Amino acid sequence: MHIAQHSVAGEAVSRPENFKSLPAAEDQQALDDYACDRTNLPWVIFRAAHRATHTAALPARARALFAALARTVDAARPFAAIFARRELLTGRAQQSMRTFYRSMDDLEAAGFITRPPQTRYGAAGLFGRAYIHLTKKAAELLGLVEPTADASEQPPSPTEQPAEADAAPSFVPPSVTVADGAIYKDLIPDTQKRQPGRLPADLRRLLSLGFREFLIFKLMREAKAHGKLLSDVVEASWAPLRQATHPISYLRTLLRAPVDFAYRARTQRDAQVHAQIERARSERTDTVIAGLAGQSFVSRDGLRRYRVSDDARTILIHHRDEVQPRVHAGAWAPDFVAALEAGHIQPASTDMHQDAESHSLQDSLARPPELRRKSETHLSDLKALLRLKTADIIPSATSREVPKPLHHGASGSSPLSSLLETISRVAASKELRNLPGLKA
Repeated sequence: MHIAQHSVAGEAVSRPENFKSLPAAEDQQALDDYACDRTNLPWVIFRAAHRATHTAALPARARALFAALARTVDAARPFAAIFARRELLTGRAQQSMRTFYRSMDDLEAAGFITRPPQTRYGAAGLFGRAYIHLTKKAAELLGLVEPTADASEQPPSPTEQPAEADAAPSFVPPSVTVADGAIYKDLIPDTQKRQPGRLPADLRRLLSLGFREFLIFKLMREAKAHGKLLSDVVEASWAPLRQATHPISYLRTLLRAPVDFAYRARTQRDAQVHAQIERARSERTDTVIAGLAGQSFVSRDGLRRYRVSDDARTILIHHRDEVQPRVHAGAWAPDFVAALEAGHIQPASTDMHQDAESHSLQDSLARPPELRRKSETHLSDLKALLRLKTADIIPSATSREVPKPLHHGASGSSPLSSLLETISRVAASKELRNLPGLKA
């Protein structure tokens, strides 16, 4: 009796040990078979191809060729010759050569293209190329040129009436469905990531150095590949970049340099902002000081009095305990304005000014008489010292007869009086030595 049967137990089918998976070449071939074109079209060309594909008045083959022509024509010169081979156009339209010629006949009959006759080369007599040109009607339909008001106001000619009658349904907006609704909502978006309509404002100055717009877009992509922003690089190195002989090569070298241009640009912006703040503060201080010229102020505690000069260049500071005032010149204005705004200094009234003058006069009169006597004594001692110096009897610093200075506590006389006494003794000893009887 079989306990575990094959259909019940679900045993797997045996496989060989040397099982091999599909080779990598077959996988790559499968990927290549399902590959698609990764070309990024500009918005103008994409819109033109989209409009050509949805032209309902044309047959399917003519719409396919019309879209291929919209992709091939130069958007900057829509009426120029479409310089492309038949192989390129048939490949983009996915048509055979016979269908390609039938599609051209349909487009020419609808008035969308013109085919001038084939020319010859004058020297060799050989046939040249035959080019295709878009008409004004096709360029306006594809959005490559703006429609003119004159053409819309002119009455149509009898020969053009059948063609316009056939092309009239092409201007009818198609029905909006879920599949193509987002396309018809905004055919001209304001924001475009890949190819914006205009340069950033901080990069427009590169145009004056010989940069083209497409080159600037390319440099923006290169800067992003190096982990930088082109705006930061230009802002941080604008001064040397403007003076460079080859600015394009110099800018590309900066993009490859291992430098943090974002930090440098941010530092320069902060320095500019700080300089603007300091400049505004200096102008405000000058304005305030100019309005305070010739005025008097007093400190909040009443110890100091201030008077700004008439030309507002200096300030006179008079302390209550000092006899003579001090003149402050230089960078005194910012500190003075800050103290005035903080309330540490107040404008002095007329009564306060008179009280301060009377107080200084009383202080000068209330000096003790002993101080005046000491001053007179010092003046007399200085006069005596000058007389001895004139008589050339002052001893030198290396003289042996000069005694050691007395201690400060030995006598209550002043140092100047002690010096005069010492000089007198030295002068007397010199006179004794010069006597005739004492000479050797």
